[in-house]
Amino acid sequence: MTTDPFNSITPQIAASILSADFSRLGAEIENVLTGGADFLHLDVMDGNFVPNISFGPPIIRNIRPATAAYFDAHLMIVDPLRYAPAMVKAGAQNITFHIEVVEDAVKTAGEIRKLGCRVGITLNPATPVERIWAVLDHVDVVLVMSVVPGFGGQHFMPATLPKAEAIKKRLRADQRLEMDGGLHADTIRMARDAGVDWFVVGSAIFDKPDRAAAIAELRTKLS
Repeated sequence: MTTDPFNSITPQIAASILSADFSRLGAEIENVLTGGADFLHLDVMDGNFVPNISFGPPIIRNIRPATAAYFDAHLMIVDPLRYAPAMVKAGAQNITFHIEVVEDAVKTAGEIRKLGCRVGITLNPATPVERIWAVLDHVDVVLVMSVVPGFGGQHFMPATLPKAEAIKKRLRADQRLEMDGGLHADTIRMARDAGVDWFVVGSAIFDKPDRAAAIAELRTKLS
């Protein structure tokens, strides 16, 4: 798909390219989008905030000409304001940063919005939901991590569902609730029932030989 996910009120599946085969990334992206994914989720890790390093602006810049898909960039880094301009210049259309790494989330959200993109706030499983209330009116999306961030393929944490429910009750109609971590055919319905709008799915799509069938199965769980 090539449409802006903010324009849809139906559940959206975001394919996380962290689980893709990077030796053939262009083909992987085309395959999952043709197979029915709504947009792409880009996990940017710095090896500091999380114990892993993934990719940065060069990868985003190189795949941008290959697809018109919406780019949802999740910055798992300690200094989002330092790198957000390069991410947007490379083609990211939504920048989500972590509440755990900033002193003034409202200011950070405002500076990112000035770059001409959407902005979101993310919180880890161990972070109290109250930490994001002050910034809630200043973001377009809230991303709830349902695993400890850093590596793909982890098990879903049901304890994060009440957090999603609490956030959903406070969101405006034009805001979206996103969840990332351990989502697959056996867990995605729980997230939907908690009010989640956008579902970040990695290995449950990319590890399947038939990506279209995998996405179709996820859709049945969301209907």
